[in-house]
Amino acid sequence: MAKVHPSAIVHRSARLAADVEIGPYSVIGEHVEVGEGTWIGAHVVLDGHTRIGRRNRIWHSSSIGAPPQDKKYAGEPTRVEIGDDNVIREFVTINRGTASDAGVTRLGNENWIMAYVHFAHDCQVGNKTIFANLAQIAGHVTVGDWVIFGANTFVHQFVHIGAHAFTGMSTYLSQDLPPYVMAQGNMAQPYGINKEGLKRRGFSYETIQALKRAYKTLYRKGLGLEEALAALKQQATECPEVQHIVDFIARSKRGIIR
Repeated sequence: MAKVHPSAIVHRSARLAADVEIGPYSVIGEHVEVGEGTWIGAHVVLDGHTRIGRRNRIWHSSSIGAPPQDKKYAGEPTRVEIGDDNVIREFVTINRGTASDAGVTRLGNENWIMAYVHFAHDCQVGNKTIFANLAQIAGHVTVGDWVIFGANTFVHQFVHIGAHAFTGMSTYLSQDLPPYVMAQGNMAQPYGINKEGLKRRGFSYETIQALKRAYKTLYRKGLGLEEALAALKQQATECPEVQHIVDFIARSKRGIIR
């Protein structure tokens, strides 16, 4: 049976795995499901149709599954889905999705979410990301695996961030950030490839050199976007990782940072 502090309020229809722990003064709503091994601290609110996976640690005063801050939202039974092995620190807010999108806000596995981070409605966040304190992502944002956001990073609605990208502190992204690229500033500007992160994740020297060459093609040779894409497609025949940049740009609707 779940270990629930006497001061916590848990709806009788909530579904808690047998070894879940619920801290003081937390509130667990009717349609909430919490998986095995998850620990929930004090003053946490889990609301709406929210599914929390296994072995998550959700720290004090976080709010997950509350209605979106969207004037068009009319009470539809939209959702939040959170995977396994995430750390969600104090005062994090994750809002449920809206009917105008997929209807679900998702967080994958093994993410490290620091204090005061906000995920707005319909965001789709991958695996093994790091969100430093006060990072804020607006509605409909997509974040790839292994992305690292510096403290106080702000992301505009509908922006996509590619896998292994990195932002410095106090960055504002109003356009898409390609995979592997580091960005900083308001407005965000590109500052090279995230080579240190790639080294730590086991990318070979040859692959990193190929990605640096791709970055220079995209940002340093003065080429138009179509010219750069043509060159990148050729480079991708020798380095498959470059193809991820090509595919990302092809899918971009807001355009990439330049």
